[in-house]
Amino acid sequence: MADSTLFDVILIGGGPAGATAAMLLARAGFRAVVLEKTPFPRFHIGESLLPRNFTMLKELGLEEAVKSVPSTPKYGVEFAMGDGHNICFSFQSALPPASETLNIERAPFDRMLLDQARLAGADVREGVTVKEVLKLEDGDVAVATDAGEIRGRWLLDCSGQNTFLARHFGTRKTSADRHLQKVAHFAHFHNVKRLPGIDAGNPLIVMCEEGWFWLIPIDPERMSVGLVMDAAAAKQTGVPASRVLQWGIARCPAVHERMVHATGPETNQVIANFSYTCRPYAGPGHFLVGDAAAFLDPIFSTGVTLGMMAGREAANQVIAILKEAKASDRARRDYVRFIDNTTGVFFKLIRNYYGHSFRELFLNGTGPMQVHSAVLSVLAGQVFPRVPWALRWRLWLFYLCVRLNRTFSLVPRRQKFSLMAQQPAQSQRPSAEGAKAMSA
Repeated sequence: MADSTLFDVILIGGGPAGATAAMLLARAGFRAVVLEKTPFPRFHIGESLLPRNFTMLKELGLEEAVKSVPSTPKYGVEFAMGDGHNICFSFQSALPPASETLNIERAPFDRMLLDQARLAGADVREGVTVKEVLKLEDGDVAVATDAGEIRGRWLLDCSGQNTFLARHFGTRKTSADRHLQKVAHFAHFHNVKRLPGIDAGNPLIVMCEEGWFWLIPIDPERMSVGLVMDAAAAKQTGVPASRVLQWGIARCPAVHERMVHATGPETNQVIANFSYTCRPYAGPGHFLVGDAAAFLDPIFSTGVTLGMMAGREAANQVIAILKEAKASDRARRDYVRFIDNTTGVFFKLIRNYYGHSFRELFLNGTGPMQVHSAVLSVLAGQVFPRVPWALRWRLWLFYLCVRLNRTFSLVPRRQKFSLMAQQPAQSQRPSAEGAKAMSA
């Protein structure tokens, strides 16, 4: 049976992108319904917020609400090569200086955002699965769900990596770049060594030829640890996918040293991290938001920030349309430009990151004309609604230096680090079974 209510906006998905958009639409007085197939709270990876994201939470009036979420303060980020050479960057060194932010546990964080959308007046329906699109025109949309038909004026696809509308249209395009075809292996651990003082909450990113590790303190006790590998390299390890994280830890001195006394599960979870885009990001009656529009390699923890910022932008565009303050065609063009501008800078940074020349320059810690500060500003999320000119020309200079460094030694050379070439460490690990997995 069809829902007799005509909603202003139907939102598929109640994650950070959908919850943010629904909250803003409801606050503006519009009827928004969120259709979320999974009851919250539910586990989700991706626990580190960019400084721009924390600023946005304050702008949304959620600073007090986020205090209820398990978290740890984050003032910077630490990068290292697998052999142990490391460097810490403070967000105060960004251009301009960025604020602190948080590492958070995603399940309660996402729950908090969805609750705030509900408190704002959005109709949040958990455990409802959208089956198909029945109509998709400007001002007239309808979807079929397992609870019946629902009608509205506009549709926001916030379905995350399910990419509901992109699968409907056949527009999801996975990156052909092998460096952006990844598999992530991850788990939560206790008793992982942290940096002292104010740097204790800094995420650690450890780089190797086959991929990279993350170590993210998500609360005073627990650490999220993951290994993102090239899909082909992960298959070459010779161990089950559920044991790859332990295999990698044993072969990476920079990570193993932090985890000598760690306790945690013997196996890891696994998800594919294949970067993709779903252009066009808007069309008749609809907008694609967050991961439903594009997914980036999570190396720089951009997912929640991009999702919430896109959710706000999509909500603002729809509000302008509903108030008859902007034509739908113009709103779509402005929205697509916003997504291209903000994801484009991260896609380029990620592609360069997988080159050894980039890593040599970045780990040098300094460069001419504040180029490192410009890179750090991007890592802080200071790219909305587009990258400022003061950052754009410095990024261009940094990428020029990356190309030159491949031929001329602009900084001291560093050896590449390969997990495959390393012997496993023999020190005691959290469990006998886990030690066996690392030595396999």
